Amino acid sequence: MAEKLQAPRGTFDVLPEDGGRRLALHGTTRDLLERAGYGFFDSPVFEDTEVFARGVGESTDIVSKEMFTFEDKGGRSLTLRPEGTAGVCRAYAEHGMHKLPQPVKLWYWGPFFRHEAPQAGRFRQFTQVGAEALGSDDPSLDADLILLLAELLERAGAKDVRLRLSSLGDAATRESYGAELKTYLRENEGELSDEVRGRIDANPLRAFDADHAGTRKVMEGAPLLLDRLAADDAEHFEAVRALLDAAGLGYELDPTLVRGLDYYTRTVFEFESGELGAQNALGGGGRYDGLVEKLGGPATAGVGWAAGIERILLAGDLAAERGARVFVSWTDDAAAAFAVVRAVRARGAHAEMEQAGRSLKGQLKQADRIGAAYVVLVGDGLQIKDMATGEQRSVADVDEAVEAVTG
Repeated sequence: MAEKLQAPRGTFDVLPEDGGRRLALHGTTRDLLERAGYGFFDSPVFEDTEVFARGVGESTDIVSKEMFTFEDKGGRSLTLRPEGTAGVCRAYAEHGMHKLPQPVKLWYWGPFFRHEAPQAGRFRQFTQVGAEALGSDDPSLDADLILLLAELLERAGAKDVRLRLSSLGDAATRESYGAELKTYLRENEGELSDEVRGRIDANPLRAFDADHAGTRKVMEGAPLLLDRLAADDAEHFEAVRALLDAAGLGYELDPTLVRGLDYYTRTVFEFESGELGAQNALGGGGRYDGLVEKLGGPATAGVGWAAGIERILLAGDLAAERGARVFVSWTDDAAAAFAVVRAVRARGAHAEMEQAGRSLKGQLKQADRIGAAYVVLVGDGLQIKDMATGEQRSVADVDEAVEAVTG
């Protein structure tokens, strides 16, 4: 016997039960976002590596450690997409979307790739849903997107959810603050982890994410970017908070919140779930004014979020959508059984028929296994069996049978 093969490390197969939950979440997502004016968008699974190196930032863990990068046959460097926003912004610039009525609102759903240590809720191939609004810096967009993600998580039944919220200000504020933070970190360099010391110059804000005990103690006394916001950025953040307050959405103001991507400006946020343990992030995002410009487009404001489908399903209790099921039982007349199945399906109902050579008793057990509400028995005439009550009755023809099980 040949050696049994397995899916690559860090990947997984989606089996039917989980697939049903995913499709239910996809339907919920589509309904929610398209009613809010977001149109579906999809980008290639791989992009020119420069899209992420320039857009996400070469000092980030994503670019420096986690990307799956390879050369094509023409020697061009390509990367499996590790996140969605850079591809959206590349497409916005490439297709001249700045000429459309602004803001342009897009949502996406698909596979993404990062070379991380696999664990519960974290895979090397994972599925994300995201929503992006480009072309306006109005704070109502920030608030609306946060509320949309909150509603999506609520509909998915995610438990023990909390929202962390902060602001990073504009690029100039971050640069000034970064210099201040670098000085503070160097003054306390002996207490920091090797990793944090190694990237003081490249990405000092990441020190706030460190798990190292000494680093965490140092960061308790670090200056905070939220205290350094320029007047217009502080006003923008206050407007976002006022809209969330008016909507009744609770949040925790967290001045240490640092997203792991360099392109964020102003509003940043993250939803977490206590159901997920150490890797507790469900999704998050923020504003990224200037990212389109970095990728060759015009100066463009933007805000958005992404959320992990596997993590939402782990934290939630969303059930697979299951309509009324019909099972068609037969022993001698496959054509008659097919006629019933096709007629039931044509009415929009779920219908299956016996296809494994079971006895009549075995067929009824199979109908029960799949959760059939009715069984249509094809033999000498047609009969309908109600699986809930056990009642069985004869019907005159296929039309009457279909009406009985779908009406």
